[in-house]
Amino acid sequence: MLFSSYEFVFVFLPIMFLGYFYLISKRLLVGSKVWLVAGSLFFYAWWDSVYLPIILGSMFVNYAVGTGLGNFHGKALRLAESGSARVHANHQFSRKAILTFGVLLNLALLGYYKYTDFFIENFNGMFGGSVPLLHIVLPLGISFFTFQQIAYLVDSYHGKTKEYDLLNYMLFITFFPQLIAGPIVHHKELMPQFESRWNLGKRYRNIALGLLIFSIGLFKKVIIADAFAGWASPGFDVAEALSLFQAWTTSLSYTFQLYFDFSGYADMAIGAALLFNIRLPINFNSPYKAISIQDFWRRWHMTLSSFLRDYVYIPLGGNREGSTRTYVNLFATFLIGGFWHGASWMFIIWGALHGAALIVHRLWQQLGFRLWKWLAWLVTFNFINITWVFFRAKEMDDALKVLAGMIAFEDVSIKMASIPTKDLAWLGIMADRLATVMPAAAVPVVSQMALIVCAFVLISFGNTSQRYTSGRAVNAIELFSAAILSALAITFTLNSTSQVFLYFNF
Repeated sequence: MLFSSYEFVFVFLPIMFLGYFYLISKRLLVGSKVWLVAGSLFFYAWWDSVYLPIILGSMFVNYAVGTGLGNFHGKALRLAESGSARVHANHQFSRKAILTFGVLLNLALLGYYKYTDFFIENFNGMFGGSVPLLHIVLPLGISFFTFQQIAYLVDSYHGKTKEYDLLNYMLFITFFPQLIAGPIVHHKELMPQFESRWNLGKRYRNIALGLLIFSIGLFKKVIIADAFAGWASPGFDVAEALSLFQAWTTSLSYTFQLYFDFSGYADMAIGAALLFNIRLPINFNSPYKAISIQDFWRRWHMTLSSFLRDYVYIPLGGNREGSTRTYVNLFATFLIGGFWHGASWMFIIWGALHGAALIVHRLWQQLGFRLWKWLAWLVTFNFINITWVFFRAKEMDDALKVLAGMIAFEDVSIKMASIPTKDLAWLGIMADRLATVMPAAAVPVVSQMALIVCAFVLISFGNTSQRYTSGRAVNAIELFSAAILSALAITFTLNSTSQVFLYFNF
């Protein structure tokens, strides 16, 4: 069930909203949580009920391990106070063993479903083996709920979690707005909100903000991202060679498709959660305005960046053990981050490029060099655009095809024969009018250029969701605009090119 589907917008979301607050109005607080958990599990099972036991089993095991770690932490404090050093050391070893077991169990589950075929394929290629691929289908959202539960275990080990019961833990993991593709949330960000008495009632300001932000996200996904998908996919997957113009429009189309697709999903998640008085963390802060690669990662997929920093980079040693070790830790963190996105060498290369860029940026800063702000932005944006080529390409040949076209300056053809006018159905009347005054082959060219220019304007001057969740008032014009955006997005859903959010694949 997609956030942009009629089933979600007109059936599932209203039923969940009305049922939740009806139970609260009857003072059935436990029942309201059961309602949310049951609805969230139904939302997850809608995709494929065969994977429901996986997320349930994962939650039960992690809850047991996390509860055990929390209890062990309390006992460890008492042992430390008693002065029994040897017993305390043995106890610490037991806690670490339990944490290691829990983390490895989560990684094993993720590894089996996400990476088994990858490792088999590479083993066969390296050693001439003939081990058959298992063709395992990736359960939806497994990367996100696995990371979320690993963070919970580590926090339990450090005594940062409270004694949550199983129902509260299940609500923390399954809450449907963030279940499939984040934002990745910590228990301390989510659970206190469900316990707050202030949230036990309809808050009309939150409802207005939620609908506004959800509508903006829906518009980003259905109208902008899906339009770019119609141009990015043929360039990567169909064309055998690309001219200079085709290559750049292909790469830029995917750069904007990915941003508006994932940013749109995050907005819809934040908006849907606000209807229940729950504030999810902001995941994007105008990342394409970044003037350095470090700045980019402080703005893009912010909850993943925080997770990689807190649970990978810092445990590896962070910047505490000298410059060389810091560079190694940076590179390793982004290599892991790339591999987390998918079982492909393309993701590993993408992660390695970003890790190397962060090392170069750190060295550049230490040498005291500075670029003009506009030039720093240009270098950063083009680096991001080029590395997205590896992120999108299925094989190295696809990436090299696009990159080769991007430097083919002797070929400046702007013919777009591989992308027929009919693929611009989302433009409706505009496409028809353009076709009456210029050759059909030129319609995609003009449309692409116009949409790319519009995308640059939006990323440069548009507001983020953060503006609407920072406490400022929402005026009538913004609410009316949200209604228009929502109506357009719902209408255009029937003609959207892409059906699934891109990050559902990760």
